[in-house]
Amino acid sequence: MKVYKFGGASVKDASGVRNLANIVSKEKENLVIVVSAFGKTTNALEKVLKTRLGGDKSYLDQLEEIGKYHQTVCEELFNDKTAALNKMKSSVENLKEFLSSGNKGIYDYEYDQVVSYGEIWSTIIVAEYLKTKIESVEWIDIRNNLVTDNRFRDANILWDESSLRTKTTFNFEDYRIYVTQGFIGGTSGGETTTLGREGSDYTAAILANMLDAERVVFWKDVPGMLNADPKWLTDAYKLDEISYKEAVEMTFSGAKVIHPKTIKPLHNKDIPLNVRSFLHPEERGTIIKADPATGDFLPVYIKKEDQILVSILPKDFSFVIADNLSRIFHIFMTNGIKVNLVEASAISLDVCIDDDRRKVEALLADLKSEFSAVYNENVEMLTIRHYTPAAVNKITEGREILLEQRTRSTVRFVVRQIASLRSQ
Repeated sequence: MKVYKFGGASVKDASGVRNLANIVSKEKENLVIVVSAFGKTTNALEKVLKTRLGGDKSYLDQLEEIGKYHQTVCEELFNDKTAALNKMKSSVENLKEFLSSGNKGIYDYEYDQVVSYGEIWSTIIVAEYLKTKIESVEWIDIRNNLVTDNRFRDANILWDESSLRTKTTFNFEDYRIYVTQGFIGGTSGGETTTLGREGSDYTAAILANMLDAERVVFWKDVPGMLNADPKWLTDAYKLDEISYKEAVEMTFSGAKVIHPKTIKPLHNKDIPLNVRSFLHPEERGTIIKADPATGDFLPVYIKKEDQILVSILPKDFSFVIADNLSRIFHIFMTNGIKVNLVEASAISLDVCIDDDRRKVEALLADLKSEFSAVYNENVEMLTIRHYTPAAVNKITEGREILLEQRTRSTVRFVVRQIASLRSQ
């Protein structure tokens, strides 16, 4: 069996759903299809939650617009749209009821309960449409199968229980094709969780591991893994084959084509990952596997935007290493902050992190009793794998380098644009 994963860009409208069906119809083996929320639905639901938490009743109008968007897709796909629309309307009413019942708890909990609906709605529509074109299709609520802890917005999978449930549900005895959600899971108590932003890739890898898939295919709006984001560097090249290790390095540094947690479940069972274009499904794309064909390494450029560089110093000028270092990283962990880059000296620690201002403010508050902390905002982390002098010059020109870190094969810079260039 295989696992296909379709991202939001591939199913942003009725045409995208039809294209998904065309791609799936060519696959004759057993198949699990993991689908993200349509288009920018996740962003729209984030806005709904923010508006509601701010006490503004216009969140109902925003939710109505999201509902109309999905209804329009249904109307374009179905002659008899009763089944899909009825399921959609029932699910939207459930969300309205949750939103109108007042605050349920901390923000991360509420976030997961609200934003998860995007994947529920997209998979309802995709499954109902596939049933009109292909025999033996079933919709699965993944929240009943992928059991997680209660770390909302970044939940951890409880592997033993999840594996048992998954193998029982996705047994291919009654159905050949299962459609399910990416990004979401559920606690043993039935509360919805999410696996981190863009976590649908991770869901596909988890299911592939648990079901011993032959292969995973990610259908994207790019021809494969490129050596740079073409929106940043227009001369980007496609990488035909790369290793699991190379993919991990790229995703950790900020490459957005696949989720950082994706590779480990696949590597553990030597399952290849094929990144292909849903716009040109006949093309081979990029293969990620244990033993890729060797060749000359192109420089790989990765830009991670919306970063903050935090500098931390003990107030008593004690060494930052040993006990201090342990306490500092424990504070990062308890605030749910992932570190993208670390540079340590005897009495200071520089850390580059995502600019999640709510979490950053909580972090600084927790640090202030023992440490002094200052930060540079509006910075970027630039990474080059297999760097050359020309490659370094290519991406650092016109930028102020705040921090530089080199290994044999990788160089990273924390930079910001020079003020004179920013004002032009």
